[in-house]
Amino acid sequence: MKEKLRKIGENVCRMIIAPVSRNATFFVLMYFLGVVCAWLTLPNTRGAKLYDHLYGELFLDLYVLCAILAVIPRRVRQWVRGVLSVLAYVVSFADVYCFDKFGSTLTPSMLMLVGETDAREAGEFVRLFLSPEMLACSAMWVLGIALLHGVIAFFEKCLAPHLSHLATRLSSLAPRLSHLPSYLFSLLILYLLYTAVEECWDNKRSTWRLMTQKSIGAVEHDLTRNDKAVLYTAPYRLAFSIYSNVLAAKQVDQLIAATDKAVVDSCSFRSPHIVFIIGESFGRHHSQQYGYSVPTTPRQIQREKSGQLVKFSDVVAPWNLTSFVFKNLFSMHVIGEKGEWCDYPLFPQLFRKAGYEVTFLTNQFLPKAKQAVYDFSGGFFLNHPQLSASMFDIRNDKTYLFDEGLLSDYDQLCGRRKEGGMKDVPTLTIFHLLGQHTAYNIRCPKSKKKFRMEDYAETRPELNHRQRRFLADYDNACLYNDSIVDQICRRFEQEDAIVIYMPDHGEECYEGNRGILCRRHTQKIDYDLAHFEFEVPFWIWCSQSYIGNHPDIFQQVKAAKDRRLMTDALPHMLLYLAGIAAPTYHSEYNILSPDYNEKRPRILQDGADYDALRGNR
Repeated sequence: MKEKLRKIGENVCRMIIAPVSRNATFFVLMYFLGVVCAWLTLPNTRGAKLYDHLYGELFLDLYVLCAILAVIPRRVRQWVRGVLSVLAYVVSFADVYCFDKFGSTLTPSMLMLVGETDAREAGEFVRLFLSPEMLACSAMWVLGIALLHGVIAFFEKCLAPHLSHLATRLSSLAPRLSHLPSYLFSLLILYLLYTAVEECWDNKRSTWRLMTQKSIGAVEHDLTRNDKAVLYTAPYRLAFSIYSNVLAAKQVDQLIAATDKAVVDSCSFRSPHIVFIIGESFGRHHSQQYGYSVPTTPRQIQREKSGQLVKFSDVVAPWNLTSFVFKNLFSMHVIGEKGEWCDYPLFPQLFRKAGYEVTFLTNQFLPKAKQAVYDFSGGFFLNHPQLSASMFDIRNDKTYLFDEGLLSDYDQLCGRRKEGGMKDVPTLTIFHLLGQHTAYNIRCPKSKKKFRMEDYAETRPELNHRQRRFLADYDNACLYNDSIVDQICRRFEQEDAIVIYMPDHGEECYEGNRGILCRRHTQKIDYDLAHFEFEVPFWIWCSQSYIGNHPDIFQQVKAAKDRRLMTDALPHMLLYLAGIAAPTYHSEYNILSPDYNEKRPRILQDGADYDALRGNR
């Protein structure tokens, strides 16, 4: 019986050790590679708890992988292991190289840019790879580990018969003690596996949830959760990037199919020049125009007093995420209709088909390497070559620290158009500002900052110095935004033009006693969240020439200023302003129309009824 138990114990030990013993070099060097790459790409978190998770998750992943390899026949296993090693080194090299050169590890945007790389750009990259500059790149560490792996594998193959013979001799010399190291090693592996599972189980569950989402929007929303997945290693980041691009490609295919529905029956060019300004992260409770005590919008107030600017009083965004807003804003789909946003044509496509020259100047959604999934999710359809060509005649090709850079872009493009004799061509010009996006302290040039944290000592005594500094920075960003939208209007004062302004969503900056900065992404929306993060300023400004030439439209604008509106329906108003008749236009979604359905439920984030929340507060 004792002998039987001993054999059972030996077999269990062999099973526990087998994944590591049969793939020892692969296991050790892949673990070393993962740790080194983490240190190279996550330099600001060295010594933090992040690495405790990394060490445990890396050990668990490699053990499971080696357990699978261990049951494969030896001859086949060698080839599979070789392929996996090469892939691991290539992906890790690319990950570290991208971080070293572009400040970003592998992302969906990076992968999309690679997919759009032509032969010339690929050749330039190969020449760079072979240049002396590569010697100073952190990715050389990966090449060094790969070289070490190759050297060890070579000597293993040469010395394998001798090592096997030596192990047999040692075993015969001490038959009773030969299994002691195995027992200790198996206990160590079991302990490491237990701690690894305990350490990283929540992240594994979050990763599974992330990688099983059905749309790129759902992926983005999952990443706003407090328990979002953290992708520690290059292979996981590559897998996530591939998966995100696959999901985005599905929606691109739907949008391309929907392009066939972009039918225009006729166009009267009712408004020769339409300007659509999309702001960023601006709640109306920080607008002086809407009653805020700090003078953040003096120029907009001045234009309102002139009688040319009409302020709307009851407007909400459908989401508090830019990418979701853009998808709903650009699509002719309205929340509540059947299908998805990508099953409908995009309103710039209809403008182009009607004969408008469409210009899109964005300070955010341009394809770039260092880009979070949020920008990828919002910009993938705008940056897709075929879809972009179907929507826009003119686009800018770079972003700026401050939004005034877009004004310079417009001046250059506008001057070129007028010089080319196209002054009388009807135009739709879309400005997408960076506005008050997150890093408030760099959203306004230092020379234009007016508010200081000391200014809030009496009005907000409950805030500490740091919070008042954030508040001052945010209000300075609002004041700077006021100057930008005013400058845009100035450029159309001599034109027969109408200008529409709306931010994508609201923003919180320590409102009331909530203590929230930026936005809170949660499944449950209460009235306070809807009030501060979904209510937005909205106005329409008309030039004197426009008011004189289109008094009926101007009266319709003034009559509609107190109607309820959710911004997903704006494309229908824009088509009306252009005089575009199309099958996808519906007057009940056009706030200027007598057929407008003001009772349409304003469903926030695909769930909460804003008006019900307001009525129950």
